[in-house]
Amino acid sequence: MKKTLLALSLALSLAVPLLAQDKEQDRVQNAGTVMQEILKAPDGIPQSVLDKADCVVILPSVLKFAIGVGGSYGRGVMTCRGGATFHGKWGAPSMMALEGGSFGLQLGGNATDFILLLMTPRSAQSILASKVKLGADASAAAGPVGRTASAETDVTLRAEILSYSRARGLFAGVSLAGSTLRPDNGANKNLYGKDVSAQDIVFKKAVPVPECANVLLATLQKASPVNKSK
Repeated sequence: MKKTLLALSLALSLAVPLLAQDKEQDRVQNAGTVMQEILKAPDGIPQSVLDKADCVVILPSVLKFAIGVGGSYGRGVMTCRGGATFHGKWGAPSMMALEGGSFGLQLGGNATDFILLLMTPRSAQSILASKVKLGADASAAAGPVGRTASAETDVTLRAEILSYSRARGLFAGVSLAGSTLRPDNGANKNLYGKDVSAQDIVFKKAVPVPECANVLLATLQKASPVNKSK
């Protein structure tokens, strides 16, 4: 009996980390699918905007809940261009968490995909280091929509983070001011099998690119191989 219980305990201890890893791998794969679909859409992210982004955060299926004035909870991934100045190839993803804030009626009762473009090194470095409140710690604005829309508008030039949503097939710029974005280092541990910080993933290349991120990185590398920000 004791041997049976010991065997069951050992099997459970091995299974739990594997299940957690599978969950994060699925999240990364879903992020790749969302990015692929949005970049194929004719009314998607303007090319001139994507080409100036240092990092991209993809949050598939963010859920809205009703507590007081409302709020939101989502998990996703962040990938950045390589190098200290973010001018290299898109690199291994870091897991991220979006929390709080009321995103208004545009979400309805459905899960919504979010895309955030980090347009400055400062915004990327801040988010990789700690929790950032959008609109306060980093300026944020609804991103322009349409493949030919300009990245040179006053709002786009001033914002450190541009945000988008997709719900019921409708893609649009949306303000996420009041919500917080932070590294999810617990999810990083689940994905990579060891304690590793978001900063080490991006700046030190502490882990290899996981297979589950291949579609995401290939999609971004094809769509925007060169950072055209100054």
